[in-house]
Parts: sequence; C-alpha cells; structure tokens
Amino acid sequence: MIPTLAWTPEGVRFIDQTKLPLEESYVLATNYEQVADAIVTMVVRGAPAIGVSAAYGIALGALGTKTATAAEFAPEFAAICERLAATRPTAVNLFWAIDRMKRLFETLLAAGAPLAEIKQKLLAEAHAMYEEDIAACKTMGAFGAALLPQDGGVLTHCNAGALATCGYGTALGVIRSAVEQGKHIHVYADETRPFLQGARLTAWELIADKIPTTVICDNMAASLMKAGRIQAVVVGADRIAANGDTANKIGTYNVAILAREHGIPFYVAAPWSTIDLATVTGEDIPIEERPAVEVTHHGGKQLTPNGVGICNPAFDVTPAKYIAAIITERGVLRAPYSESLRQLEPLKK
Repeated sequence: MIPTLAWTPEGVRFIDQTKLPLEESYVLATNYEQVADAIVTMVVRGAPAIGVSAAYGIALGALGTKTATAAEFAPEFAAICERLAATRPTAVNLFWAIDRMKRLFETLLAAGAPLAEIKQKLLAEAHAMYEEDIAACKTMGAFGAALLPQDGGVLTHCNAGALATCGYGTALGVIRSAVEQGKHIHVYADETRPFLQGARLTAWELIADKIPTTVICDNMAASLMKAGRIQAVVVGADRIAANGDTANKIGTYNVAILAREHGIPFYVAAPWSTIDLATVTGEDIPIEERPAVEVTHHGGKQLTPNGVGICNPAFDVTPAKYIAAIITERGVLRAPYSESLRQLEPLKK
C-alpha cells in the first residue's frame, strides 16, 4: 500500500506529492502548524487524505499543548481547529473530520475527563478515521467494479487513488478492484492541468500496480471517446451536494459533458464523508482559487508573458444530471440523488 500518510512517534509522515513521480521523499510534521502547511502546499492532497491529516493535526496539537488541564486547553483546541479549517475550503472531508474531533473533545470535556485521557482519545479517533478510510475505499471499490466493462478503456481525471486517501483510493480503488476481479482495464489518465495530478500521480500509482495506463492531454478526451477507446469514466470528488451536484478537480465538468455526448457512463466514487447534505446544490459549494504561479510557471520555468491575467480555480462542479451513479462504501446510488442520498442520512457518523 502506498504510504500517503502515517503516524509515527515523532509526528505525521507524508509522502511529498509535489516531488512525485521523479522523487519519492517524505515530510515529517511534528506539530499542527506543519500539518496545516502540508495541506496548503499540497504535500498531501485529496479530500479523504486531507480530512484524516487534519484529525492527526488536531491530535498533534493536543499532545503538544503546554496547558495543564482540559479547561485551559479548550481555547487552544478551538484555535487549532480553526487553523486547520482554513487550509482548503472546498473538500468537505476536512470539515467533517474537524467536526468529529470537536464533538469528541466536547463530550470528554463535559464528562470531566482529564487532559491526559483527552489527548489519547483524540489520537485514537484519528487512528480510527485512518482505518475507516482504507476500509471504505476497499468497499466502494468492490461496489464500483461491477460497473466497469470486462474489457475496455476507463478514463479518470486528477488523482483519486491511494495518494488521495489513506490507501487504495476512491476512483482508482474502483479500477483496482475491477482488475483484481480479472477485468482487463486500460486506464486513460487526463494529465489534469495545471498541477498535473493525473500525469504525475495517477500514472505513478497505476504503473507501480502494473495496470496498463496511458496519459493523455486534457484536450484529447473527446477524440478518444469518438474513436471508441473509452467505455467508462470514473472520478473522485471533493464535495457532493444534497442534490448530487459534485465538485471535483477543475476540468471534470468538461469530461462529464463529453461523456454524455458520447453515451459513456460517468461515475463518481467517494466516501460518505464527502457528501454534504447541508449544501443544497453545487451553486453553494465554495471553490478554492489557487495561486497564479501554478499556471504561469512549471518546474521553475515561466510559461506565460509578464502581466497576463490568470484564472486558477482548483475545482468545478458537475451537475447531477451528468452523473450515472455515485459509488460510496454504502452502495451505488442512482438519480434522483436528492432522494437516494437522503435515504442514507441516518447512517452518517
């Protein structure tokens, strides 16, 4: 399993995704500020991985506090949560994980638990989220594999693999599971400009797993669909609204429209923590604007003329009408999503 993030006695160790695929190196975060920085700089990325990273960041903050009692620690705890919540606005898993840690802290504080117990239980909760994420990915992979062709091409956009989770992956978990079941899948990975998560990360993962993979430029998808080389599309998600509208990496909306035009099913794979029933439609999803330098430069070299305007939204929203199914660890959901998602609401932890 790819070691996206791991708890160590010294802190949280992240594989540095900004250095892949040419260099496999690691970053050690020994305090919550360093975890926040790893999220902002995309050392760690992907909605599920960001959520678990934030939980570990909170645990690190608790373990590192200089306060003596739980009551004294409470204001510091709130500041830690606020700092981590400010890192990236679109991925709802981040807020889901922070809220889960907050609920635990408030319960323990109200029960009069000593600070030493609170520290250990916060860490145990982060560990639980880590294990739950891996289990969820494997379960949704098994559900989603049935939707993929026995033989054929599958297009994916961005990286929704082990590197975006604690292991196995969401969209790539579906592909991995299909291959494990004996299906002959050839993956077409959009390069995913401007950060090139498909070209750098998805391709790196799948080649390591010996899954046939071809990287294509983002503007090649339509021609390959027309040529009959793609039989399905599967992507991940950073937030899914109550009506099924889905925020994912910029360019996903383009792919969904192309898939509809060519009669190709477009699937979204995401854990239940990515579903935000408090967000009514995709119009309400905040879209992160990334630094202009990600577009103007690559590999330290400037690509654009000085003074040109830059637009760099990190995500776009695919309307639910383009989505053939949403694959979760609780099963495969179909339209109307406002009904199928609500039916599972009582199960949410």
